[in-house]
Amino acid sequence: MTIIIKNGRVIDPANNIDEPKDILISKGKIKALDSPGKINFNTEEKPSVIDAKGCVVCPGLIDMHVHFREPGFEYKETIKTGCESAAAGGFTSVAIMPNTNPVNDTRAVTEHILSLAKSEGLVNVYAIAAITKKLAGESLSEMGDLKNAGAIAFSDDGRPVMNNELMRRAFEYSKMFNLPLIQHSEMLDLTEGGCMNEGMVSTELGLKGMPSEAEDIMVYRDIALLEKTGGRLHVAHISSKNSVELVRQAKSKGLPVTCEVAPHHFTLTEEAVRGYDTNTKMSPPLRTSDDVEAIKEGLRDGTIDIIATDHAPHDITDKHLEYQNACFGIVGLETALPLSLKLVDEKILSLSKVIKKLTSTPADIFSLRAGNLSLGSDADILIFNPSLEYAIDISKFHSKSKNSPFDGWKVKGKTTHTLVRGKTVYSENTN
Repeated sequence: MTIIIKNGRVIDPANNIDEPKDILISKGKIKALDSPGKINFNTEEKPSVIDAKGCVVCPGLIDMHVHFREPGFEYKETIKTGCESAAAGGFTSVAIMPNTNPVNDTRAVTEHILSLAKSEGLVNVYAIAAITKKLAGESLSEMGDLKNAGAIAFSDDGRPVMNNELMRRAFEYSKMFNLPLIQHSEMLDLTEGGCMNEGMVSTELGLKGMPSEAEDIMVYRDIALLEKTGGRLHVAHISSKNSVELVRQAKSKGLPVTCEVAPHHFTLTEEAVRGYDTNTKMSPPLRTSDDVEAIKEGLRDGTIDIIATDHAPHDITDKHLEYQNACFGIVGLETALPLSLKLVDEKILSLSKVIKKLTSTPADIFSLRAGNLSLGSDADILIFNPSLEYAIDISKFHSKSKNSPFDGWKVKGKTTHTLVRGKTVYSENTN
């Protein structure tokens, strides 16, 4: 099938492109990219035309931190519904965390997830395997076998590796395979029983807090181990002012550390918890306004490399509980783009830099063949209208779960088309 996307503003940070261009797609690949009206094509097949007037055309977004719950928790999300949610949000590639049931700590589970994704998924799915067996933090997984099965990184997700010696060995082994360790930075002994940020608001609400120092200490430890052993460290969903500064200092020393932030951590503060809405309960928790400002500065100066959603679907029964008893986490794939575009309105980042943190940079960090519009590359493409205003409506989410604190928010920026290898997997007109 031949497709031509015309009249759009093409933004491709990987190739330093930000100008009006037309794109020709043939057999799932980008065949030509030229000024409007300049593409000549010789084909017997009349191309299908997508008119992108008033829209931005960019590489499909990449989310390196999602939970699709399959296998084991299909009532919350499946690979199929997760991919549908991703496509609706403009994401063409996602990486699934290993906290499934069974845990993704063996070749068999990795291959099962990737096989399901290939047969049922709409977007490109990558697997992140466990650092330790069963996420128990007691013994290392078979990292080499997991890499051979297709794993692109290792993480124990919400159960950070607490044992210092074990984490040291994990760095040493992962270095052999040139794959990063992704750490949920939290000293569990400091946060046990907590459900929101520790501070004045938690005291006023009568909720047990989770101090930001729990994150800071873990980030410091991991950077220290990284410096000793080598390897690569990626800090997941960074949320505290001091953690951002620790990463900044590590980068200034040339250490191979990267980090991500979720949109809710630069959009909301602990004040959102005052209504006891369990959709504001997440880990790490929403922090203070000072932390949010530090995160925005980290985005601005490049300390924070990428934006990732930590898409964490939960059934209504998991959230309709007392605040302290509800599950942590929110869905994020269908709100990430408009929330990230707020950074442009606030003059924190240019539109091109927002797109870069959602495309080429995550591709570079995790060595993915994605995140660009180079000639010959897969036609993984997002088309969105940056000025379209609308209200977020969770009832229209494609995710099986609807746990979001952003219901009713007025935002700008909406996906109109998502293409994966030249196939339209989402179109606003047909969804």
